[in-house]
Amino acid sequence: MTQSKPPTRYGRIFEPDAAWLAKAPEEPVLEPDLPIVDAHHHVWQRDGYRYLIEDLAQDLGTGHNVVASVFIECRAMYRADGPVEMRPVGETEFVAGVAAMSASGLYGPTRVAAGIVGFADLTLGDRVEAVLEAHIRAGGGRFRGVRHSASWDADPIIGSGTPQPHLLRRADFRAGLARLTKLGLSFDLWVFHPQLAEAIELARAFPDANLILGHCGGPLGYGPYAGRRDEIFAAWKAGMAELARCPNVSVKLGGMMMRLAAYDYGAVPAPPDSARLAALWGPYIETCIALFDAERCLFESNFPVEKMGIGYRALWNAFKRIAAGASADEKRALFAGTARRVYRL
Repeated sequence: MTQSKPPTRYGRIFEPDAAWLAKAPEEPVLEPDLPIVDAHHHVWQRDGYRYLIEDLAQDLGTGHNVVASVFIECRAMYRADGPVEMRPVGETEFVAGVAAMSASGLYGPTRVAAGIVGFADLTLGDRVEAVLEAHIRAGGGRFRGVRHSASWDADPIIGSGTPQPHLLRRADFRAGLARLTKLGLSFDLWVFHPQLAEAIELARAFPDANLILGHCGGPLGYGPYAGRRDEIFAAWKAGMAELARCPNVSVKLGGMMMRLAAYDYGAVPAPPDSARLAALWGPYIETCIALFDAERCLFESNFPVEKMGIGYRALWNAFKRIAAGASADEKRALFAGTARRVYRL
């Protein structure tokens, strides 16, 4: 986004402040030839907050070798009418159009939305199959799976992705997941760290499901979790270690700007450089890689959400700093290979 104006708030998501981002320290692109598949980003228009293909292309063009990307549902462009359960198919129709625009080459070389992850209400149980088939038709060969957020916390400050706790344990949800898995589609698993036990139960109950855990397993660091970093890190690590024993689970590395709240991006005078961000996020990402191995880890930008606190160039530089000690083969997996495999790109 190019405009400079006071940021608008959408829940805990702020529209990026272009003037503040422009104060970031200049830094060269690290390892500019390393192929990257951005495994998690959005495009949307929310009232006056627009992040569409031209905005994404501007970020993609900041120097890293992003060869492809995966779009993750964000409740954008749902159908305005028709059966309620079918309205999310509008988002897949919209993003398939974005992918077609990208294929023209007019927005740069990246294959934007080479994979599309949409929303379907899995609590429909067996009836969700018709919704999934509609997504597959709308995706033009790009539809890869579903994210049905299970993130929930009792404290309203946290802001839950679902209105009810224990979604992953519901029989109707599990029936829907079974239908999803039967169709060969993946499930993007989004929980907060206190819910990791439920994620483990689900992974064990569905060993054939392709489960992709978002945002490093959702460690929280604000509201009632503020000031408890060491305690929370220990609990999070224990849950992630147990989840890593489930071979059907991969984990996305990133997406912690909002929930971990490692620094107050709303108060600091300028964005941090990549070295500072790597120091803040490194312990979590390094732990994930150690537990899951590179073959089950994949980096994500989570843009434009992360753009509240960091630019695209510095974000990927931070990831490259964290992975600096990895072998060439491990880097190929972390930055592109795992994403290609789990999303069947």
